[in-house]
Amino acid sequence: MAAKQPPPLMKKHSQTDLVSRLKTRKILGVGGEDDDGEVHRSKISQVLGNEIKFAVREPLGLRVWQLVSAIMFSGVAIMALAFPDQLYDAIFDEESVSSKTPIRLYGGALLSISLIMWNALYTAEKVIIRWSLLTEACYFAVQFLVTTASLVESSRIATGAVLLLVSRALFILISIYYYYQVGRRPKKV
Repeated sequence: MAAKQPPPLMKKHSQTDLVSRLKTRKILGVGGEDDDGEVHRSKISQVLGNEIKFAVREPLGLRVWQLVSAIMFSGVAIMALAFPDQLYDAIFDEESVSSKTPIRLYGGALLSISLIMWNALYTAEKVIIRWSLLTEACYFAVQFLVTTASLVESSRIATGAVLLLVSRALFILISIYYYYQVGRRPKKV
């Protein structure tokens, strides 16, 4: 007895048939646009989400500003901890301070803020970047107010303190600018 030959394998035409492919994708729920106008390529991307949607649109110079801020906070903190007399003298043009403890506590607080700044430099999360910028702006605003009050009480104007006030006002503006720029919604293309 001769073995019967099996019929030749027929190729499915659904892979090449565009209408069949579109029907299959529609049944699976992929390929269509969602509410944000994004087209999902697979069911997995629908379930897991699209990471591009959560990426921060970084304004030009943001990372440079974060690096400068982290270095500045760390530098002033180390100076306040190690050389409190020199820091006080540089700002208020007075040679000695009655107690070094408040300046060293100030240095410890600045060191803590600098850790926040260093960690925010290495993150891509929008919320963390915005909170670090808001922390920075609040710190500069409080420092601006305290320095202004100190100058009014002493009724003499030190060159270092005036320079500090001008720089703090500029730093407040830069921090607030980046805070709002990071918080803006990206434009849909």
